[in-house]
Order: sequence, then structure tokens, then C-alpha cells
Amino acid sequence: MLEALVCPASQGTLSYDAEAQELVSKTARLAYPIRNGIPIMLIDEARRLDG
Repeated sequence: MLEALVCPASQGTLSYDAEAQELVSKTARLAYPIRNGIPIMLIDEARRLDG
């Protein structure tokens, strides 16, 4: 299923961070939360990645 999802900001690929329960876009430097097994693919809900 991960292959079908892309970052809404960059249209780039996502990687799964199982520990943080997030989908990470390295290109956009955003991490999208996964809540109750559902990825929340909204830019406003994403966490910005530091440095």
C-alpha cells in the first residue's frame, strides 16, 4: 500500500517509520502521522523535520 501513497507537498516517495507511526517525506522534510492505522495525508497535520 505504501507504494501507492505519495507526499501531497512534493509528490515524492514516502518511507514508513514504525517507531514513530509516521510516513516520512525526506524531500519535503515532513512526517505524516498514522492514527488508528490510517495515514493522515494533510500538510497541515504533518510534522516538520529538523536539520
